[in-house]
Amino acid sequence: MVNLKKINCINKTYLDTKHSILVFGYFENGTLDAKQKKLDTLLESKISKAIELDDFKGKEDKKIIIYGNNDFKRIIFFGLGEKNKYNTDKVRSIAAKIVDYVNDMDVSSISVDADSFNFNKKGVAQAFCEGLVLGSYVFNEYKTDNDGKSYVDDISIFGDINRENVNKGYTLGCSVSFARDLGNHPANVVTPSYLSKEATSIAQNVKEMTSHIFNLDDIKKMGMGAFYGVAQGAKEPAKMIIVEYNGGNKKQKPIALVGKGLTFDSGGISIKPSASMDEMKFDMCGSATVLGVLKAVGELKPKINIIFAIGSTENMPDGNAQRPGDIVTAYNGKTIEVLNTDAEGRLVLADVLSYVDKKYSPASILDFATLTGAVLIALGNRASGVMGNSSSLMKEVFKASEISSEKVWELPLWDEYTKEIKGKYADIQNIGQARLAGTITAGSFLKEFVGNTPWVHMDIAGTAWGPKEPAYQPKIGATGVAVRLVYQFIENQL
Repeated sequence: MVNLKKINCINKTYLDTKHSILVFGYFENGTLDAKQKKLDTLLESKISKAIELDDFKGKEDKKIIIYGNNDFKRIIFFGLGEKNKYNTDKVRSIAAKIVDYVNDMDVSSISVDADSFNFNKKGVAQAFCEGLVLGSYVFNEYKTDNDGKSYVDDISIFGDINRENVNKGYTLGCSVSFARDLGNHPANVVTPSYLSKEATSIAQNVKEMTSHIFNLDDIKKMGMGAFYGVAQGAKEPAKMIIVEYNGGNKKQKPIALVGKGLTFDSGGISIKPSASMDEMKFDMCGSATVLGVLKAVGELKPKINIIFAIGSTENMPDGNAQRPGDIVTAYNGKTIEVLNTDAEGRLVLADVLSYVDKKYSPASILDFATLTGAVLIALGNRASGVMGNSSSLMKEVFKASEISSEKVWELPLWDEYTKEIKGKYADIQNIGQARLAGTITAGSFLKEFVGNTPWVHMDIAGTAWGPKEPAYQPKIGATGVAVRLVYQFIENQL
């Protein structure tokens, strides 16, 4: 849940207003600017004396607090570090730290001086507001005891500010937080039906959007044998969720965003070990990414066409569940030998990818999935693994990654890896050789279902939950990974 409800842009000097807490940024070995010197005079040199007494140099992660008067009750200077190393990801982290710090001061509103944080530098205002929102995120919906903390819910930023950049930062922060909420809710709450209702609710409030929800019978009748095979053992009804966003020219081919929505993954008949199985509620974080972007697009309305697609089900060991050794026929006609029912996400994605490819002929496809534990071994939780069939599309993903500071690392999809998923009794099998290149063979499997359409797959199993750094990441739970990256990718296409 986002506690920060409002960011106000005040296009006048902070000197003309009363403040409970006024926050400044301060570069390493910097000096007070003209307005700060005037404030220092009003406060009888309390600021300059505090800086001298504490030997405050503006180093990153250092701060000082000054107690002023009735008009300026508390002034806080946050160290920004060296000016030549100041970038948008540092800005995002600093903003999150500001919120975390003032939340312990029992206030509901604070003021920020835009000039001292270099809001005139490209990307800073947006990143700062993203950090404010993400730093205010707390998931305590199921806690019955009140922690007694007073959370800041209103922030006023003073100075010459581009309101559009502030709005975008706030919206993207809220969209990431929405994706986090979806991941953090338990599997007995977030079901395929829940996800479909969330998608429908967003779409019905945006005139450019149309939603289509397909149930298990539809999935079977449409010839999605790979998806149906996973879903047939689940009590919760499976859903394929499609939202069309027509924000661009009618003749423009859409981009497609596809998410894995396994709301709980027991492993099926190939059941997982019980330790940490509770974390398999996070196996729908690929769909949370898609829905987070859907929310952002619905509010920011970029002039582009987008298809949002999610395959959602549970993977359970019911008496009707798919068995190891079963052979299924996917939507594109390929036969698949199911050697391990715990490699189910790729089966669901196979049918959704091939459906989107055939139905919409998109300009490009990006898919997001907590697909393999192997990606954690390769990259830890610092970066998402990416692979694809188009070097130009991959460059666009990396470009967006650099701007959003959400790290990705490309893994190869050489033809040799495709040989490892060649089936004995069917066209292909759903796993490669044990313990060898598991993330890559999973990507090779998905490659069979996108035709010649430019496509990039992102394995977010290491980044979708758990990372606690940088400072804007949550202390526990889902991160809402790739929502900001994908929206940046969308903007870059405009």
